[in-house]
This record gives sequence, C-alpha cells and structure tokens, in this order.
Amino acid sequence: MSQPDNYETAVSSATSEIASFSEKEKGFIGHFHHALHTTPALVPLIVLVAAIGVFGAVLGSKFFSPFALTLILQQVQIVGIVAAAQSLVILTAGIDLSVGAIAVISSVVMGQFTFRYGLPPVVAVACGLAVGTAIGALNGWLIARMKLPPFIVTLGMWQIVLAANFLYSANETIRSQEIAAEAPLLQLLGAKLQIGGAVLTLGVVFLLCLVLLLAYVLRHTAWGRHVYAVGDDPEAAELSGVNVKMVLISVYALAGLICAFAGWALIGRIGSVSPTSGQLLNIESITAVVIGGISLFGGRGSIMGTFFGAMIVGVFTLGLRLLGADAQWTYLLIGALIIAAVAVDQWIRKVAA
Repeated sequence: MSQPDNYETAVSSATSEIASFSEKEKGFIGHFHHALHTTPALVPLIVLVAAIGVFGAVLGSKFFSPFALTLILQQVQIVGIVAAAQSLVILTAGIDLSVGAIAVISSVVMGQFTFRYGLPPVVAVACGLAVGTAIGALNGWLIARMKLPPFIVTLGMWQIVLAANFLYSANETIRSQEIAAEAPLLQLLGAKLQIGGAVLTLGVVFLLCLVLLLAYVLRHTAWGRHVYAVGDDPEAAELSGVNVKMVLISVYALAGLICAFAGWALIGRIGSVSPTSGQLLNIESITAVVIGGISLFGGRGSIMGTFFGAMIVGVFTLGLRLLGADAQWTYLLIGALIIAAVAVDQWIRKVAA
C-alpha cells in the first residue's frame, strides 16, 4: 500500500474516533446543556417547581391552598411588573437603577394631580404614565445619543427622580380613605377577583398579560429580534441594518412606561400614595431578572424566566414565613440563588463557546 493511502486511512480512522468520542461526550449533560442554552427559562422553572414541591411537602395544605398560592402572586405583582421593565433593559446589555424611583414618582404624580390640582383621575393616571415614559426616554437618549454608560446614567437619574419625588410631594402621603372616597380609579389595579378559593387582583391579571405580551413581542416581532441583537453585539447589529440608537431609546421609554404602570399598581396594592414606598424595587427587580436566567451580558434570556424568578422569591418568602423562620434566612437563600444563577449563566456561555 502506498504512503498516501496509509495517510488517508489513518486520517479517516482518527476522524471516526473523534466523532465517536464527541457523540459519547454529548450524552445527557450535553443534551441538558443544549436545552438550557436554547431555553433560558428552564433553570428558574426547575427551581420554582422544586421550591413549591419542598415547601408543599413540609407545610402540606397550608401551603398548597389556592389562597396561599395566589397570595404569592399578589405579593410579587409589583416586583414582577418592574422586573419585566428591567428585563428589557438588561437584554440590551444595560441596566436601569432608576426603575423603582420612576414607579414611585409616577404614582405620586397620579395622586397629586388628582388631589392638588383637581384633575379627573383618568387624566391624572395618563399624566403619571406619560411622566414615567418621558423619564425612561430621557435615560435612553442619554445612553444612545450621548454614549454615556447605562449604570452611570440610571444611577444619576435614580438620585434626581428620588429627590424630585420628595420635593414635589413635600413628603405627603395621600391616605387610602381619601382615595377610596374621591378617586377610586387610582386603586383600580388593587381590586380583587375571587375564583373559587383563589383571590387575584387586577394588578396580578395585568402582570400576567404583560408577561405574555412581552414574551410574544420579543419572540415574534422584528423589534424583539432587534433587542436581542443589540444586546448580543451592537456593532454587528448596526452593520446588519438595525437602528441601534432607536432600539435603545424605545427600550428605555417602554421600561419607563411599564414602571409607571407598576406605580399605578402600587397605589392599588398599598391603598395610599406614599413617596416612601417601593424603596427596594431596584434591587428586587434585578434579583428577579438574574434568578430568572437573563444574562447580565445581554442578548440571552426571556421574560418568562423573569416571571419565574419573581415567583421563586415569592415562594421562598411565603414558605419561610409559614415555617416561622427568621426573615434573614430569606435574604440568605435569595443571595445564594443569585450567585448560583450567575454561575449557571457563565457555565452555559463557556460550554456554548
């Protein structure tokens, strides 16, 4: 046999062995990794189901009752709405530290416009939604047009909006009784619906509809694909014809609008208009997003994952409370979940590379 024939036979044999080795290596871990890479919401869904199973096994019907399970939805509705806004921003590889302040000042505008200026509640609500959208659009403009870092812009905007909130409201709380008597529309998203033993609010219904709508838009529209493209590689997206600046401005503006709706839901949840409410919404929204599997590097994740992330926080909070555990255990476990979620994201990226 000639030398070339021997060489070709050796190469063919080696290629066959490598292919066989790769196939064996793929196995269960390979398929599982592929599933995680293509379906980022799978990890938080597994954690959510496991958490419900564990607390359900320990607490029994005390936890598995329709009232308890829907109570979780009621508790996470505000965080879930704000986290949906935060998700859009993080998908573009940005971050918005002003989401909580936008939600609160929008609620304050709705209350003050109604009770200080005597505007019809429907007009006051529209003004609050417009204010939230405008602040978000300003964030987007500074980031997209002025090329300022999202962290710095939104950190500064958080301080500005927070100060404006207290200065404008004069730290005045509009009480629940006044709102119920004169402007019940402001408390609309707090109205309760009872379905069997389950108790939902219109705020929960709004959250569910928002998650489904954003999931559809991100997956099935050109704008949604552009959001992912900008987060994954803005330079490549621009070369392929995407208007990166307009996408960024639209994302931050939409996030501001969603936060304004969260402010409206916040009035319904607590009953009053308080400038001191929602102080932890920034951290809680980022927590839900990270646990929900959205990559902080942008371009990967889903709104459904964020919803599952918010639910995980709610399940742990209610479950530990029913067990009589110290509240600090909740923070400890949530902190561990955040680190684990980032580690899983890094593993998925490393193996996929």
